[in-house]
Amino acid sequence: MTSRSTGISTIRIVIAEDQAMVRSAIIALVDTVRGAHVVGEARDGRELIELADRLQPDLVMTDISMPGMDGITAIAQIKARHPRMHVLMLSMHNSADVVRRAVACGASGYVMKDAPAFELEHAVHTVMRSGTYFSPAITALLLQPGEPSADQELTPRQVEIVKLMVRGRSAADVARDLGLSPKTVAVHRTRIMERLGLRDMASLTLYAVRKGLVKP
Repeated sequence: MTSRSTGISTIRIVIAEDQAMVRSAIIALVDTVRGAHVVGEARDGRELIELADRLQPDLVMTDISMPGMDGITAIAQIKARHPRMHVLMLSMHNSADVVRRAVACGASGYVMKDAPAFELEHAVHTVMRSGTYFSPAITALLLQPGEPSADQELTPRQVEIVKLMVRGRSAADVARDLGLSPKTVAVHRTRIMERLGLRDMASLTLYAVRKGLVKP
């Protein structure tokens, strides 16, 4: 009988990891966790959703970076379909923004892949008992102030100009596209670079990619 507690009943777990050898190692490790049993394994987010629907596990453990559909996108859909299902992220990503995205999409906990075995067992039991688990290192990340978005650093017009400039559009092209004079675009460009503390287009392009204004 399935239980959502950490008592003697089995904690049924589905694991998602795209690399076969890593997935096998994780399964072997999880099988050593008291009361836990892996009932399904997925190679990507779509398979994870299908297994979650079909097997109705107590806990889903998933990586983030996977082909096709990533783990964060998958857990958002899983939580929408199964609000009571627990989700534990198991990843090498230690970026505050990535962790916040995972939490916003429904992650119950977050464990680094290089964490010691005892922490994984503790995380599984804590999530099943209290609903959440974040290691001290991840908790510290979540407490850090978030990096300001481009909309917070630039005006809406400046954001439009940046998007066009990093796509290789000339000042004349940008002016024509936005109904501005080339001189106005040049002034905006100067102010953008000064506000962001940047000196060249390569740095501005990196900024745009980091802020999600363009795809790498």
